Amino acid sequence: MPREYRTIEEVAGPLMLVREVNDVNYDDLGEIELENGEKRRCKVLEIDGENALVQLFESSAGINLSNSKVRFLGKSLQFGVSQDMLSRVFDGLGRPIDNGPEIIPQKRVDINGLPMNPVARNYPSEFIQTGVSAIDGLNTLVRGQKLPIFSASGLPHANLAAQIARQAKVIGQNQPFAVVFAAIGITFEEANFFVESFKSTGAIDRTVMFINLANDPAIERIATPRMALTAAEYLAFDKDMHVLVILTDITNYADALREVSAARKEVPGRRGYPGYMYTDLASIYERAGRQKGKPGSITLIPILTMPEDDKTHPIPDLTGYITEGQIILSRELYRKGITPPIDVLPSLSRLKDKGIGENKTREDHASTMNQLFSAYARGKDAKELMVILGESALTDMDKLYAKFADEFEKEYVSQRYDVNRPIEKTLDLGWKLLSILPKSELKRISDEFIDKYYDKGR
Repeated sequence: MPREYRTIEEVAGPLMLVREVNDVNYDDLGEIELENGEKRRCKVLEIDGENALVQLFESSAGINLSNSKVRFLGKSLQFGVSQDMLSRVFDGLGRPIDNGPEIIPQKRVDINGLPMNPVARNYPSEFIQTGVSAIDGLNTLVRGQKLPIFSASGLPHANLAAQIARQAKVIGQNQPFAVVFAAIGITFEEANFFVESFKSTGAIDRTVMFINLANDPAIERIATPRMALTAAEYLAFDKDMHVLVILTDITNYADALREVSAARKEVPGRRGYPGYMYTDLASIYERAGRQKGKPGSITLIPILTMPEDDKTHPIPDLTGYITEGQIILSRELYRKGITPPIDVLPSLSRLKDKGIGENKTREDHASTMNQLFSAYARGKDAKELMVILGESALTDMDKLYAKFADEFEKEYVSQRYDVNRPIEKTLDLGWKLLSILPKSELKRISDEFIDKYYDKGR
C-alpha cells in the first residue's frame, strides 16, 4: 500500500514540493487527494534527498497545503493496450474521449518503452504507398523508416497528415495495416478536423487516435507521443501489424519540453531548449523500425512546424540528424495554389532506393525519378534566368524545360487532398511530363525504358 504524505511545502504553478519522502524515484506517478476527496495525478520531476519536486497533470487550483495529501504509486506512467484500441480516440494520457467504454487491457506497458537493440533491427526495404505523388514517386516512404515533414506556420500540414493517414497502405500484400495518429498541442478546431476526417472516410476503423489540446498541461504533451508509440509497438510486435505512426506537431512537444526544463531551473541550451533535447527526441524517433523474426513494423512520420521557416532551428536541425530524410513544404508553392506544397528538390528520403524497382513498385521507377529531379532542377534554373534576363535570352531547349517545371508543379506535385494516386498512375504521369522533352534529353533513363514507356506517356 503506497504511503501517504501530508508534507506539501509549496505549490508554484504546475509544480509542487513535497518534503520528507522515502522510496520515491524519478518519474514515479503520484496522486494528490484534496480536502473534498477530489484526486489529481502528478509525476516526480526531481528527487533531492528527502524532497520531491512533482509536476501536476491537472490544475493546481484549490490545493490546500495543510489538508491535502500525496501518495506515490511506485511506478511510471503506463498504458493499457489491447486490439480494441483500433477505431478509438484517447486524450494525451490514454483516457478515452470518444464517449466509448473503457478499454479492457490485455496488458499494461510503461510508455517509455525499451530501445530496440540495433542488432535485432531489420533493414527497411518495402514500399508504402501514401497516394501522394511527390512522396511516392520522388521521396518514397519505406516500411520501418522515420521520414519527417518539415512545415511552417500557416501551411496545410494538417491536411497532408490526414491525407497520408487515410490513404497509406502496403500494396500487393494482405497484411494487417494500422495507423496511430497523435496530435500534440493542437486547437479544438484542428482536433475536430482530424476526427471528422477519419470518421467520414471510414479510416477511423484502422486508426488509434491520441488528441492533446493546446490548453492541456505541458506534462501531458510530453506523454502523448510516448502513448502513441506504446500503442504502435503493441500492434506491430505483439499483433504482427504494419503500423504507420503520424505525430503532429513535434514543435509543440519540444516547447513543452522547454517549459518543463525552465520550471526545473535547468541550464538552457540553444534557443532556451534543454541540452538533452537531442537525446529526448531520439528516444521517440528510434522506437520506429522492424525487428528480426517479427513480421510487424513501425513507420514514423513526425510533422513539425519550423519556427520562422528556419531549417537551422534546433527542432528541425536535430530531427534531421536522427531521421532518414525530410519532406519540406514550401510557402512559395502554397502561394501558387499547389496542394500539397511539397518542395521536391530540398526534400529527401534517404531510403527511397531500398523500396522501389521491380517487384516493389515498377522497373522504371528509379531512372524516371532521377530524370524528373534533373529536369525540374534545370527548369527552375531556366525560370530564374527568365526573370532576370527576359524570355528572349533563353534557348528553345531552356523554354521547354521552363514549361516542364510549370507542368510538373501543376500536374505531378499538385493534387487535391482527397485524391489517392496509385503508384502506377504516378509513374505514368511522370512519363507524360517527360514526353514534353525530346528523347535525346532523357540521359538518365535507359533506351529499353524509353522505348517501352515514352510514347505511352505522349
